[in-house]
Amino acid sequence: MNPQANLIFIISLLLGTTITISSNHWIMAWTGLEINTLAILPLISKSHHPRAIEAATKYFLTQSAASALVLFSSMTNAWHTGQWDITQLTHPTSSLILTSAIAMKLGLVPFHFWFPEVLQGSPLTTGLLLSTIMKLPPIALLYMTSHSLNPTLLTTLAILSTALGGWMGLNQTQIRKVLAFSSISHLGWMAIIIIYNPKLTLLNFYLYAMMTATIFLTLNTIKVLKLSTLMTAWTKIPSLNAMLLLTLLSLAGLPPLTGFLPKWLIIQELTKQDMAPAATLISLLSLLSLFFYLRLAYCTTITLPPHTTNHMKQWRTNKSTSIMIAILTTMSVLLLPISPMILTIV
Repeated sequence: MNPQANLIFIISLLLGTTITISSNHWIMAWTGLEINTLAILPLISKSHHPRAIEAATKYFLTQSAASALVLFSSMTNAWHTGQWDITQLTHPTSSLILTSAIAMKLGLVPFHFWFPEVLQGSPLTTGLLLSTIMKLPPIALLYMTSHSLNPTLLTTLAILSTALGGWMGLNQTQIRKVLAFSSISHLGWMAIIIIYNPKLTLLNFYLYAMMTATIFLTLNTIKVLKLSTLMTAWTKIPSLNAMLLLTLLSLAGLPPLTGFLPKWLIIQELTKQDMAPAATLISLLSLLSLFFYLRLAYCTTITLPPHTTNHMKQWRTNKSTSIMIAILTTMSVLLLPISPMILTIV
């Protein structure tokens, strides 16, 4: 793709995200979501492969349906209350429609079918954008309307997302699909706590985005898309493979790594809210996703001989990307000891 065009699309993406996050009026939030959708479509379909075109089409159809529902929800609320302010979403029907629309935007169960397919058809860099920055505007809208959402509906969606995210990721061999189901599972953890402690949802999202960015950038550096190629990728940059192992375990939420922090805090908050059964259930369901993280980690560290003789270590890597991966990996692994400081900031 033309670098100038690429730059325009990335700037539009950031602009759309900023507009949605900073708006108080529903129409402005909707405009930001639309700019986001239109900016990411060329980035998904830039390879001109039939699978990429299919992914872009699926993405466009689901996101436009979700945007229409957001608009419908805000208009219904304005009709009944006379308010266009995002924080004044008080009508129960509007709240229900908005929850469905945001679930569709994020890829929460039962609106999750598009996400693994779209991620599989996109390049790794676009997959990174889809998994992180494209999730921020819908989560910001949930954050702003969290006081008027239906707790039972969100808890149900969250538990189903964690269950299906873990269950459907078990038999995947494509790494992008595994990461898509991992994302669905993590969104379940974010959705269950949004009503009781919205700041915890944001903290969970930031840490998830950081760990996912590390994994996507690492996979992009070693050019790996399948589990079978991951097994022989250790000869390229052995140290990076070792760090990928730790980041995967962190994303699984194992102590003493960074990924344990949001899970620990969410379980603690749910217990305070007398939701110990929900906390127990979501913890047990996250064991399903732990299995496929361990499978990925095993494939990362297994040292199968390379298929060809000229499969040598890379002696020259992209310096700026290497520095970014080094910083992100360190943060993805070592932030748990400074959790009190993180909590004072949040």
